[in-house]
Formats: sequence, C-alpha cells, structure tokens
Amino acid sequence: MNLLRSFFKSKKAATQEHSDGRNVSRPNPTSAHFVVGDLHGTLDLLEHILEQIDHVIGSLDLNDPKLVFVGDYVDRGPSSSAVLMRLHELASEFPQNVTCILGNHEQMMLDFLDAPEARHARWFRNGAAQTLASFGIDLPEEADWAATSGAIAAALRAQMGDQVEDWVRSLPMSVRSGNLMITHAGTDPGRAIDDQSSRVLLWGHPEFLSRARSDGHWVAHGHTVMENAICEDGRISVDTGGYTTGCLTAAAILPDGTVEFLQTTGPRQNG
Repeated sequence: MNLLRSFFKSKKAATQEHSDGRNVSRPNPTSAHFVVGDLHGTLDLLEHILEQIDHVIGSLDLNDPKLVFVGDYVDRGPSSSAVLMRLHELASEFPQNVTCILGNHEQMMLDFLDAPEARHARWFRNGAAQTLASFGIDLPEEADWAATSGAIAAALRAQMGDQVEDWVRSLPMSVRSGNLMITHAGTDPGRAIDDQSSRVLLWGHPEFLSRARSDGHWVAHGHTVMENAICEDGRISVDTGGYTTGCLTAAAILPDGTVEFLQTTGPRQNG
C-alpha cells in the first residue's frame, strides 16, 4: 500500500509572495515542513506517523510539502535495520521532498565502522545491541568487545550494503527554510545560525534549551526527550521518546507560522 498516496500528488509552484517583513515571532518556512522526531528503531510508529502526515497533506492540498526526519533512526528500538531501509527508500524516491538529517546515533555507528577497535565502546553502550540484532548480528559480552569489534564491523557493513552505508554517510546535519532551521540536537544560541559547529548540531549545547535566540530564527530539533512536544522561545522540540513511551511526534510547520503537532502511539518498549 502506498502510504504517501497524496504526499506528492501536487508539485505546483508556490504562488504566495512573502514580503521582507516576515513575522519572525513565528517560524516561517517557505513551504510546509513536517518534522518527525527521533525514531530509534520503531518501524511501526514510523508507518503510523506517515499515514497521519499523508492525511493532513491530502486534506489541506499543500503545495510541495517537505518531510524532514531529525536523526537517530537506529539503536534502542527493535527495528533499526527496517527503519533505515524504509527511510532510504523514501529519500531515494522523493529526493526533493524527503530529507533525513544525521543524528548522533548514526554518527556513533559510522565512527564504529571507520575504527571498530578504537570506537566500539561508546556505541556498544548506547543501543548498538538492538541495531546489530536487527541486522542478525549478536553483540558478545563486554569482555569480548575489543577482540570481536573488527568482525562485527565487517558483518554490519555486509548486511547494511554499500548503498545504504553511503546514504547514511551523505546525510546533512541541518536543513534551512525561511527563518526555520531543522537539526538533530539544536544550536548554540550565542552564535550565528550559519556559524554552528558539527558537534553542537549532533550533540547539543548546554544553553540551547534555556536561552532563546535573539535573531528571529527558529530551531526544530530532536535528541532531548520531552514529556510533551514544545513550540516556544524559538524552539520546536519533537522528541517524545517514542521507543520507550510509544509516542512519536511530528510537527507540521506551515509558511503562515502555524505549528501543529501530530502524534501516534504504539506499544511501549523496554528502553
């Protein structure tokens, strides 16, 4: 079944003109953006949120909508392999409309593949066991990690395939549209939006959640689990911990500044 049956049915050019005096007190992307929170191996929640997004796009007859995933597709949940394959499929079929942003968990996985003996411990302690299991690979006892890390990396690379690995390596760290930036972990509020470090975009900044930006930019992000999705002080937070809470959130952000949250629920996982 095509879960995105109305998602890209209309690719008409936008006709609405925007003056230079945008209302910067609200996010103003140049087209509708649907920003999906951290998935962490929850394929069932991904498919459910796609259905909800599809329904909204069809109901509103939106022009050229964009679908952006904020990263952390792997680890912790049971279906990391299937999530990666599904997102790769979507991004390949609709490259102008679907963007997947790199998350710190994907970066840990890539770091491990590049240097398994030196970089295995951090990833193995942060959800790698579930990702490896989804590819049919067992993670041994911690005492054997160093000795087996090279073989595990080779097995993961073989199961993932060159096409998907290359795609993960190509993922951007942010997306910009109007006064909206979408990234994984947030920004440094004291630095210009165009002058952010890769580390901050991937891992966050200690002042991001407590200090509002003063330049009119809004930042939609995941990474930090919130009890409820939030749209305030220049931040749109969409990580509601779906892999443990069963609640996956997507923010529908429209050019007129409207922000609505879509949520779907599923079984809770043991985190």
